[in-house]
Formats: sequence, structure tokens, C-alpha cells
Amino acid sequence: LVHGDVFRAPTNAGLLAVYVGTGAQVLGMAAVTMVFALLGFLSPANRGGLMTAMLLLYVFMGALAGYVAARLYKTFGGTAWRANTIKTATMFPGIVGIVFFVLNLFIWGQKSSGAVPFGTLFALLLMWFCISVPLVFIGSYFGYKQPPIEAPTRTNQIPRVVPEQPWYMSAPFCTLVGGILPFGAVFIELF
Repeated sequence: LVHGDVFRAPTNAGLLAVYVGTGAQVLGMAAVTMVFALLGFLSPANRGGLMTAMLLLYVFMGALAGYVAARLYKTFGGTAWRANTIKTATMFPGIVGIVFFVLNLFIWGQKSSGAVPFGTLFALLLMWFCISVPLVFIGSYFGYKQPPIEAPTRTNQIPRVVPEQPWYMSAPFCTLVGGILPFGAVFIELF
């Protein structure tokens, strides 16, 4: 019964494609970092070497993010490929960069030596716009050249009606319970 509905394109297919592309980028960065660390290329004695390798690998994995996001977006039948590629290139790094910059402003305000210098922030911004964004566009170019992913079953024309869920299966309640349980465990351990 469900096989005719599971491969239906979601309502926010573009955002899902962006999130999956960004997830592929982070997963690729983590996998290559782990392999390099296992092979002994990243020594714990070299302070900052692991973080530098992760940042560089994240930037270069932009091509993978563009490819995966474009291929999934094309599978969902999306037509605004430029907007999807720009979102893939800017959404996650932009949010993380803004949060990092605001937190760094507070550290600067306290005159701490742990603040990231402005030159380093500018270099990160240049790496993002001059290397990562073009790589995302290159990856999405090759992703859109590929045929869409074929579903193994045919999708029904009319979607099935989803039955009404009980109150404890609602999104706000599940979000609260999913957050309260780990918070409670950590709180009990710490205090």
C-alpha cells in the first residue's frame, strides 16, 4: 500500500535537496578527515592541523554538495536550478559563519586572546566565495547533466490520506521530548 506514495516529491523539495547536499558535503569531509587521521597524516601534536584539514576538506567537498543537491532536485522535478545551487552554496556556511562572527564579536569585546583575528575571518570568507561557491556550481552543473534518479516503483497519481495522529505524535511534543531527555541526562550528570 505504501509503495505508491514513498517516492512522491515532498512539498519543500528544494530545501530537502539543499540539506541532503550539505549533509553529503559534511559527511565527505568527515570521512576523508578520518581516513587521513587513520593513515597518520594528521598528528595530534600539530595543534590546529586537524581543524585546518577539516576546513579545507569542507571547502573542496563543495563539488560533492552541488552534485548531490542538483541530482536530487532534478529527481524531484525542480526547475529553479540556479536558486537551488545558490542555496546549497550559501545556506549552511552562511548560518554557521554569521553565528561564529557574532560569537567572535563577544570574545573581541572581552579583549580575549582567544578571538579569531579579522584577517583569518577574511581569509575564510575568501575561501568560501572564491573556492567553495564555484565548486558547488561545478558540481551542480555535472549533477544536472545526469538523468534523474528513477524510483523503483510507480508513484500513485492521487496521494493517500494520512490518518489523524494522536496528540503525543505532534511535531511540537516530539521536539520537546526529544530535547528534554538528553538535556535531563546531562543536567543530572553535571549537577
